[in-house]
Amino acid sequence: MAEGFRHIVRIRGTDIDGSKKLAYGLAKISGVGINFARAVIKAAGLNPDLRIGMLSDEDVKKIEEIISDPAKSGIPSFLFNRRKDLETGLDKHLHGSDLAIRWKMDIDFLKSIKCWRGIRHALGLKVRGQHTRTTGRKGKTVGVRRKRQVG
Repeated sequence: MAEGFRHIVRIRGTDIDGSKKLAYGLAKISGVGINFARAVIKAAGLNPDLRIGMLSDEDVKKIEEIISDPAKSGIPSFLFNRRKDLETGLDKHLHGSDLAIRWKMDIDFLKSIKCWRGIRHALGLKVRGQHTRTTGRKGKTVGVRRKRQVG
């Protein structure tokens, strides 16, 4: 492809708007946050003020390689989204559909061991200790039910 500005750039299976700055564009990829994106840019040796649309094909390949194996590129493990995996014990960074599948498997694991969080997930209730008296309602339940006034 000829060098120049591209309006849409595909990185790791995600179409990214070419007018966005590098870090914010990379953060549109599922599993890549703003801090991890900044670390990727630094590891790739790119200018953070550059726009996504100005990347060359070599730069895109370099970014994809760093996202797929960040430990090899020198990105610290505290930026990974899956540290000390339960099955392998390794520090990993998941993105895209792998991340969604792993989330589903984690929730199914919590349900199978019948821990508090697993039970709350199974019942479709709030999991992280939020109040449920007035919020989180689904369906026809609206308002407050009051006793009838006599007299």
